[in-house]
Amino acid sequence: MAIDRNDSAGNFFERRNIHQMQGYASGEQPQDHSTIKLNTNENPYPPAPAVAQVISDFNPLELRRYPPPTANAFRDVAASLHGVSRDNLVATRGGDELLRLVISTFCDPGELIAMTAPTYSLYPVLAQIQDCPIMQIPLDDQWQLAPDFCAQVNQAGAKLTLIVNPHAPTGQLLDRQRIAELATNLDSLLLIDEAYVDFVDPSLAHNCLDLVHEFDNLIFLRTLSKGYSLAGLRFGYGVAAAGLIKPMLEKTRDSYNLDLLSQKIATAALQAQAHARHSWQQVREERQRLGMALQNLGLPGPNSQANFLLVSVPASTGSSAAALYQGLKDRGILVRYFDQPRLTDKLRITVGSASENDALLAALAALLKTRARPPENAAD
Repeated sequence: MAIDRNDSAGNFFERRNIHQMQGYASGEQPQDHSTIKLNTNENPYPPAPAVAQVISDFNPLELRRYPPPTANAFRDVAASLHGVSRDNLVATRGGDELLRLVISTFCDPGELIAMTAPTYSLYPVLAQIQDCPIMQIPLDDQWQLAPDFCAQVNQAGAKLTLIVNPHAPTGQLLDRQRIAELATNLDSLLLIDEAYVDFVDPSLAHNCLDLVHEFDNLIFLRTLSKGYSLAGLRFGYGVAAAGLIKPMLEKTRDSYNLDLLSQKIATAALQAQAHARHSWQQVREERQRLGMALQNLGLPGPNSQANFLLVSVPASTGSSAAALYQGLKDRGILVRYFDQPRLTDKLRITVGSASENDALLAALAALLKTRARPPENAAD
């Protein structure tokens, strides 16, 4: 007897939780080079010259064979840079693969995953793929963790807690002491997503990676997408106690998850620290200048330690965040608008180059005088 596959639920073979969920909505990626992209937090400055040299020198005959399975050359360089051992590191296809690995390795379907609200919008999607319920704890009015954050997470019985630091989309930073307190008091595994940590003001001397020697429930996520100008490469890594790294490295990671050329490029980029640090400083300087200029336009926001700014669009400007988003888009400038609670009156703006930021400021000044028309598709 044939099986009736024309059920009302949609695709007969699709898992129930996959059918019911919404996928991740990426920021707009225009194909033309004239658009000013300030919506996906890419670094406006080029990667190190060593990256171009690796590409130029690469022998395609090397592609005949599989790449090093665990990217040991890269792991050794990263371990030396961060003062940990190779066993404390796993290299991944972007930071997003690390998130998938952590969830699939340590969370059974049905186990709770905790996070803040707002947060990186991929977190709930990955939880839903694993069929894990989520708990989102709102940040306070200053975009800080609730004083009883740990108590709420523990009472709910969460298996994993995900925190972005510096936070997205606000750029707020949790200091080392607070992270240690979280790792001490949480019963769950704790992942600190440091995608934007390279842009933290160096005067703060912010460094937490050595905490993996102290806590066996703490994982740090790092990526080369932002600080090393390699968003198109998709290369990241995790730093944690060896006992957490081992099952991801040996059991749940895809075989040969990183191609040979990517490994060589990532290794060269990480070794070119002088170039990277100069890039980070350029971003910091433009972040400060852009933030002050936006404030002068009547668009305030919290101080950011990331490579983006979250600004409010008060009603007193005569416009709205959605309208400004659309008005900028009409002028070939993309910023990020989130149609979400607490964010509907805000725009997230990536720190661009000096010329890009100048173009943005000029467009905003014009829009705030003429009032932007209502948006056509502000939720992209």
